[in-house]
Amino acid sequence: MEHKTTEMLAKEAEAIWNDIHGKELTPKDRAAIPPQEMPSRDPHQRAREMGEVALGYTETQARVEAERCLNCKGAPCVKGCPVAVPIPEFISCIQKGDFKEAVDTIKRTNLLPAICGRVCPQEKQCQSYCTVGKMLKSVEKAVAIGRLERFVADWERANNKISVPTPAPDTGRKVAIIGSGPAGLTVAADVRRAGHEVVVFEAFQKTGGVMVYGIPEFRLPKEIVAKEVENLKKMGVTFHTNFLVGRTETLTGLLDREGFDAAFIGTGAGLPKFMGIEGENLIGVFSANEYLTRANMMKAYDFEHADTPLFKAKRVAVLGGGNVAMDSARMGYRLGAEKVYCIYRRTRSEMPARAEEVEHAFEEGVEFCFLQNPTRFIGDKDGKVCAVEVLDYELGEPDASGRRSPVAKPGTEHQIEVDAVVVALGNDSNPLMAKTTQGLDVTKKGNIIVDEKQRTSLARVWAGGDIVLGAATVILAMGEGRKAAASINEYLAGLGNK
Repeated sequence: MEHKTTEMLAKEAEAIWNDIHGKELTPKDRAAIPPQEMPSRDPHQRAREMGEVALGYTETQARVEAERCLNCKGAPCVKGCPVAVPIPEFISCIQKGDFKEAVDTIKRTNLLPAICGRVCPQEKQCQSYCTVGKMLKSVEKAVAIGRLERFVADWERANNKISVPTPAPDTGRKVAIIGSGPAGLTVAADVRRAGHEVVVFEAFQKTGGVMVYGIPEFRLPKEIVAKEVENLKKMGVTFHTNFLVGRTETLTGLLDREGFDAAFIGTGAGLPKFMGIEGENLIGVFSANEYLTRANMMKAYDFEHADTPLFKAKRVAVLGGGNVAMDSARMGYRLGAEKVYCIYRRTRSEMPARAEEVEHAFEEGVEFCFLQNPTRFIGDKDGKVCAVEVLDYELGEPDASGRRSPVAKPGTEHQIEVDAVVVALGNDSNPLMAKTTQGLDVTKKGNIIVDEKQRTSLARVWAGGDIVLGAATVILAMGEGRKAAASINEYLAGLGNK
């Protein structure tokens, strides 16, 4: 299939725009407008480079895609958004050509539109509720809400139109945010808007959490995350990096000795899960956490200059079917692999990864080994992994998640030759916070227990994001952050100003 360039897609959009512009469109007319394809870099070129793959809509594409929206009464799409972005309202602004008003509308509930427009699984959230998609019986043909969100956020930045919310007058109250991932940044923004002093503590040397160390540059450029953090600094939020709460200072120490009135824990889920099979300690077997962190933050792909380069593996196997597995598989080629396998025990239709990420992985040459699962890793005489033994599976009855359960087929073992393995099977919560904070209740898996307002078992302490949910999405973490911020603001309002 021919790869369509931005110019080709823009030309197609211009023809559609010339046909529909100025006409009174019925719902049937709008549903008949072809969905606009996202411009992207050529797969053969991009697979070896770190540059962003998806290039974003042109202005005409955005206007055409926006015209597909029916502006439904009741806005069903908003029900699928964890932060309740007023979707029909911002798309209506795009229809009118008022891109600044569109992005300002989004920012009433979401201060990170450039990030969410790139990494949120819209097809499983807002777009799954879209009336157009239901009319056409395909979520892939729903209005491309995420791409439109990204367009106006990028337009704002490209045209130097960024405006930062003005906080309410200072209250004298002080809030500590532990972790600078999506949940922490969301709480920081909403609490600062209310006039409270906000200090964010980040364990790494860079702010952004999983958006920086976990999501690759080719999917979410780091400059975009840095810009969002810079906007928070302009609002008056303070950031301390290389500050590990639980080691540098305990949580109770911050509250009792440093004078914070409240704290939010948003430290994420950073403890990798493994399978517990033979050979996991062989050289060349990585957790996705280590693999992606070294590539994203330490530039391990720069073999000549990186302090901790990853060795060049020719054949890489990635285990898992989520977004992290797709990121790892695609990173494999960018780290010089000749062949990358993605081993997944179900089929493509059961993969939890975003459809766009799976498609990009296919385009870049990742070979998917569906209905297979590792039984052991095999090493050579030097203790280096040299093969993965896998067992074939078939699908049985649905499990608790609604996906059909994989059932092993005994006697079907076979080997795949590799020299690196990346285990991308999810993460558990880091136990440090619970171990160093007396009275903080957690589940058996180490997730912090919260109530409906994100309050923990400790007074003055809230939590949200992956540390509560387990490994989840950016937008779900932000949704938890919004709930926590509202509760913190309510609590501080009850205390009154200092």
